Amino acid sequence: MKRGMSVAEGWEPAEVTRAEGRGPVVLVCEHASREFPQPWGDLGLGPEAAASHAAWDIGALDVAKALAALLDSPLVSARASRLIYDLNRPLEAHDAIPAKSEVYEIPGNIGLSAPERALRHKALHDPFHGRLTGVLDGRETDALVTIHSFTPVYRGVRREVELGFLYHEDARMAEAALAVERARGSYRAALNEPYAASDGVTYTLRKHGEARDLPSLMIEIRNDLIDTEARARDMAVHLMPALAAAIAAVAEDRQAAE
Repeated sequence: MKRGMSVAEGWEPAEVTRAEGRGPVVLVCEHASREFPQPWGDLGLGPEAAASHAAWDIGALDVAKALAALLDSPLVSARASRLIYDLNRPLEAHDAIPAKSEVYEIPGNIGLSAPERALRHKALHDPFHGRLTGVLDGRETDALVTIHSFTPVYRGVRREVELGFLYHEDARMAEAALAVERARGSYRAALNEPYAASDGVTYTLRKHGEARDLPSLMIEIRNDLIDTEARARDMAVHLMPALAAAIAAVAEDRQAAE
């Protein structure tokens, strides 16, 4: 990898699926890809690290695509590994371009200068979020929903939660979804777990949801539950009642305000 090189001509950091979908939400998957396009290459990673959860949210894109089909909603997803640039972080965040991700050193990210970091931000973050802005600007939508996954074990500690419903400041969608999930009892679900806004994970919700007074929700799924396409599709079907409740909750509030 040669630092400072430009992105290959014609390559885009965002993919839009079902751009003309008329469903009630816009879906986002910021950590959808484990690809390492030029000019960055593999950042000096070995095959194990490059394929691991450090590089992407395993299963999240398959869930997001299945939900997009079920809802007939647009999906904006990333086309490069989050280790090159984490699209759910602002440039000033220390983990926007991590030098280490839990157990893996990222050689290609070590010692980057401020201008080098800014180049990645401009090449990846700006066009991705610009594309998402364009999708949101071009339609009336009820909500923004982002799809993520997390590891069963983190820093040697097993996580008991299986589904997390997260929010930045507006808790309506997360609370409604959680109530449905807990009533069904199929998975161990929690509010703002295994992360929360204080961990810096709700950047997209804040930037595109709450900044335009659009209800938003982040769904975190334990990745061993969605590590095949079939399991991911099953999870998407399972999540539909919780999503429906979340969408209905904000629709009722909007109608009451009118």
